[in-house]
Amino acid sequence: MSYNKKVSYFYNPDVGNFHYGPGHPMKPHRLAVIHSLVLNYGLHKKMQIYRPYRASTHDMCRFHSDEYVEFLQRVTPQNLQGYTKYLSHFNVGDDCPVFEGLFDFCSMYTGASLEGATKLNNNCCDIAINWSGGLHHAKKFEASGFCYINDIVIAILELLKYHARVLYIDIDVHHGDGVQEAFYLTDRVMTVSFHKYGNYFFPGTGDMYEIGAESGSNSFTMWCRFACK
Repeated sequence: MSYNKKVSYFYNPDVGNFHYGPGHPMKPHRLAVIHSLVLNYGLHKKMQIYRPYRASTHDMCRFHSDEYVEFLQRVTPQNLQGYTKYLSHFNVGDDCPVFEGLFDFCSMYTGASLEGATKLNNNCCDIAINWSGGLHHAKKFEASGFCYINDIVIAILELLKYHARVLYIDIDVHHGDGVQEAFYLTDRVMTVSFHKYGNYFFPGTGDMYEIGAESGSNSFTMWCRFACK
């Protein structure tokens, strides 16, 4: 049996230049650090590196509402006062701030995940890697947990064009609530989430009894009680 897998790695050198704001725990600069490690360990020699496509508003609206995507496209730190009435509506604020280049950031990481799914569909690779993606808290109509556009949901929707079912495994310490919610009523996507649960830990969802509904009774949730520092 051959273990030579074709790996596609997606990286835009500009994706690490965005800044959520002073003191914010989400730091896109870490993506540049990760890429440096990939190069210095010689991992790039084992895979094809691509500068990814940028997702369009049309791509984002495959899951998110037109109104929400249009808001993300238009709002900036400079014109923020003109959008005050929309901030709470779209859950934009301290956790999910409006920062310079917000829509460009969303376009970059979402495009990378979407292109990865496309290459998998076309058998161009066996494994697709996008370290900038995985923003699993974003909801159809709003931002959540540092996440604005749910690139995972959009990538899964692309995979479903060619595959009858998709298994999604989430190993983040936080429950992947946005992805679970998106596919809660369908039997074509099984979501498996390993996360901390209880004591008001964000996002507060992911109980072991959240297994989907109607034809979507196929999700598997494993919550773990462990300390987070």
